[in-house]
Amino acid sequence: MQFAYDGGHAPNAEALTDRVPITVRSGSQAAGRILDRPGRDPAGRASVPFFGAAGQRAATRGRQGYDEATFVESFVILNAAGGECVDDFAHLRSDTGLAELIGHELPSAEAARKFLNAFHAEEKLQEAQQRRLPDTTAYIPEENRALEGLGRVNRDLIQRLGERCADQKIATVDQDATIIESRKREALYTYEGSRGYQPMLAVWAEMDVVLADEFRDGNVPAQMAPLTVAQAAFAALPNTVTSYYYRGDSACHENKLLRWLLNEKRADGPAGFIGFAVSARMSDALHAAILEVPESGWKAYGKPEPDVDRECAEVVFVSNEELEPKGAKPLRYVAIRLRKRQGGLFADGSSVLHFAVLSNIWDWEPVKLIEWHREKAGTIEGAHDVLKNELATGVLPSKYFGANAAWLRLAVISYNVLTALKRLALPADLLRARPKRLRFLIFYTAGRLVHHARQMRLRLAKEAEGIVLWLEALRFLPLQT
Repeated sequence: MQFAYDGGHAPNAEALTDRVPITVRSGSQAAGRILDRPGRDPAGRASVPFFGAAGQRAATRGRQGYDEATFVESFVILNAAGGECVDDFAHLRSDTGLAELIGHELPSAEAARKFLNAFHAEEKLQEAQQRRLPDTTAYIPEENRALEGLGRVNRDLIQRLGERCADQKIATVDQDATIIESRKREALYTYEGSRGYQPMLAVWAEMDVVLADEFRDGNVPAQMAPLTVAQAAFAALPNTVTSYYYRGDSACHENKLLRWLLNEKRADGPAGFIGFAVSARMSDALHAAILEVPESGWKAYGKPEPDVDRECAEVVFVSNEELEPKGAKPLRYVAIRLRKRQGGLFADGSSVLHFAVLSNIWDWEPVKLIEWHREKAGTIEGAHDVLKNELATGVLPSKYFGANAAWLRLAVISYNVLTALKRLALPADLLRARPKRLRFLIFYTAGRLVHHARQMRLRLAKEAEGIVLWLEALRFLPLQT
């Protein structure tokens, strides 16, 4: 397989479509339901080899109601089907065929709201407010046990997916925050002036998997404590990964995070080298160093543009932040210069703009380093777009912070379930398909469930090509029997 950092970015279709059983089920035993072949218990009933962090019971509806696994699975189905709010459960509950396929009825909207509210812990918000510095208003509350358990569900899923894609030895972690606008009274103002929330996410670029998420109020700056999300992301990677890389924007130019990345004996993370590149914060000293680069040091890069010249150059610059461990190589700064042609001006009124990339990777040419760093726009920003516009993250359901944090994490799990579905059970040409494409081609196929001769049969109203796709996928999507 080719990887994002080495210049060959087209996925290897054979490796990515190595077929293994997969079911679109999730829950406390999410990875077991999603990626394991069903077995049979002594009575002959279909069963799934379960494991997981937050529960031990099978996902069935009993006299005591739904368990956690069934709730999580139901939210995954809601996201996959295109639901945008908790009330959309009413529409899904009316589909008796869906209940037959998944083996249980979906919860009501009221039950789903109660489940989400269980993730809210007011005392965590109060503790975070008390810990904040006197001159700050923003804070990030710790997660309660319920939300931590939901995070372990996602990590279990990633681990099992990694086992099925064991040839993927390299992991590039891309990290960034995104704004989710909200008109709720509890939503705070973001740096853009709108009210909302600003969660931080980290993505495994090569696998298109969301490794970690942290829900945040809208007034929390992206540069506030990015290390927590980075550590969670690297901790979620499977043991099959042997080489590690990291990319971020200027919010990730943060001392604690960079020291952690540079320390090869780091706590709460993999040992050894992590190659990284982040957008450098433009200080006066760095800007002055860039201006001292001679014209002969600048080299054109990127696709030609009609009115802008793009150039890059190495910059000799030593920051006074003292990030590097003793004996380590100094950090590398690569400058980017954009110049308007024929006297044109940028939006800020200048004719020249300067940027820089900060890295610990010295053996790549400047152009390669810049282009590799820019590739994060197609991974983390793409995940943000899908989560907000094609899954349910864009419409937050509650006034309660914890309930909204759970809503985001359930959408993240749904995102990863769909990634697993594409990588492990669908044709290679659907590897980059977004959720709306999967709904159009697969999920919204008209069909009928028929019970005959002690068998459940699925009849589809689909052309021959579509039937073949369904049959091929269903071989790896075992249904309840």
